[in-house]
Amino acid sequence: MATRVVLLVGTRKGCFILESDEARRDWDVRGPFCDGWPIYRAIHDADSGAIYASAASEWHGAGVWRSGDLGESWELSSEGLGYGEHGELRLSKVAGLMAAHGRLIAGAEAAGLFESRDGGVSWSLLSTLDGQPGRGKWNMPENQPPGHLGIAGLLPDPNDRDRFWAVVQGWGIFETTDNGRSWTPRNEGLRADWPLEDPRVNYCVHKLVMSPVDHDRLYQQNHCGMHRSDDAGRSWTEITEGLPSDFGFAAAAHPHDRDGFYVIPLDAGHGRCMPDGQAAVWRTQDGGSSWRKLTAGLPQRDAYLGVLREGLAIDDLDSPGLYFGTSTGQVFASSDEGETWSAAASYLPGIASVEVTVIH
Repeated sequence: MATRVVLLVGTRKGCFILESDEARRDWDVRGPFCDGWPIYRAIHDADSGAIYASAASEWHGAGVWRSGDLGESWELSSEGLGYGEHGELRLSKVAGLMAAHGRLIAGAEAAGLFESRDGGVSWSLLSTLDGQPGRGKWNMPENQPPGHLGIAGLLPDPNDRDRFWAVVQGWGIFETTDNGRSWTPRNEGLRADWPLEDPRVNYCVHKLVMSPVDHDRLYQQNHCGMHRSDDAGRSWTEITEGLPSDFGFAAAAHPHDRDGFYVIPLDAGHGRCMPDGQAAVWRTQDGGSSWRKLTAGLPQRDAYLGVLREGLAIDDLDSPGLYFGTSTGQVFASSDEGETWSAAASYLPGIASVEVTVIH
């Protein structure tokens, strides 16, 4: 069977699927799927082969779309996604999504985690991180950041089903080792450019990734700098020096090199576009000691592009391919670790997420 490289692209108006062969030069585009719902994250579950897409619509509510045949057909499930009519929390959207160890976990706003053990058919509440520092404040409207996503990021431990990390937007990283029964803040060494009532929390982590080579090596793109951890998030070291900005959303870890890490810095102001109108991805090959700007094939004039937290992905082929999607609907692809780029799609709706899977 020929190798297929598949990009799952979540947009403001549905999910799109881009496909290519191992050369990754020419791309076929299918979609939109999911009835045009806004898609915050689309992922591929390698164990089952299914695609899952977290969605939220102002008209229809929140749910998770699923496809067992690479996008040919889709079903929507919201069974069990909710906090009940009489509780303190209200479900407005599902953003974070994780498939690992035979189950799905969804991160929601208001901040909570839901679990599915039947392939996304039904869901049950796993945790709302009760008792954690900041828990009494982070669901209050006046304390929520723009675009409030609740639990916006999830990161599994590949070897331990009960251990994973959750990112509460605007409050930081929390780790569980017992499947959500208890949690520990993991924000030591992070920087905040605002007063902190409790130094354990209130850090704005945008994207958290793990090196596939070394599971103790984590990286993050933060509101205030890029950071590296060598102890699975127990402590963090800032690695921003050499970059044009300490702000950005998207990040990716190299699949074969523990010291390889990619980010897309953005202007920190309200525009949040690539600096100087020049599209670029930045790469480190030494764990953040130095950085290189990768621009070949990307627009270098009047390219005021934005890339959101789930907008950058990397495949695991021998020469890894990189892919990013913009808030104005472009998808750029590289088959040589970011050295050169070309457009894979140009006129999609605004892109929230890009995920890549390789099917052999």
